[in-house]
Amino acid sequence: MTKKTLNTLAAERHKARHYATQALYQWHMAEAPITQIEAEFRSDYDFSHVDVDYFHALLHGVPAVVDELEAVIEPLLDRKITDLDPIERTLLRMGVFELRDRIDVPWKVVINEAVSLARKFGATDSHKYINGVLDKAARSLRQAETATAR
Repeated sequence: MTKKTLNTLAAERHKARHYATQALYQWHMAEAPITQIEAEFRSDYDFSHVDVDYFHALLHGVPAVVDELEAVIEPLLDRKITDLDPIERTLLRMGVFELRDRIDVPWKVVINEAVSLARKFGATDSHKYINGVLDKAARSLRQAETATAR
């Protein structure tokens, strides 16, 4: 792949994560069916510069294994998972899903993207919390990959 192609893919995936965060938040709060939420997003937003397959993978993948994701997240927290802000919970679920199930994405990219989304959608310092929890998760889920970064 050329550098331009990689940059385009990165931008399209960033946008996919942006929309997936909003859609997964909506799923968490309203408990609406994923297919309905996806249809609304595809009709209400411009998806011309979005990695649609990645959006779909996140939107369907996270809810399918949400209990498994939260089982990974909970021991890394300093409070109950139910006490987390819904945006933080959504971003941690999505980040752990990517760390666990999308090994094609470097762990640093997963964390950087989640931190960026926390800065945009989360409370004032939530990006620091997201960074810390996902860093611990990466060291557990991607041991071989993160060992070289120590």
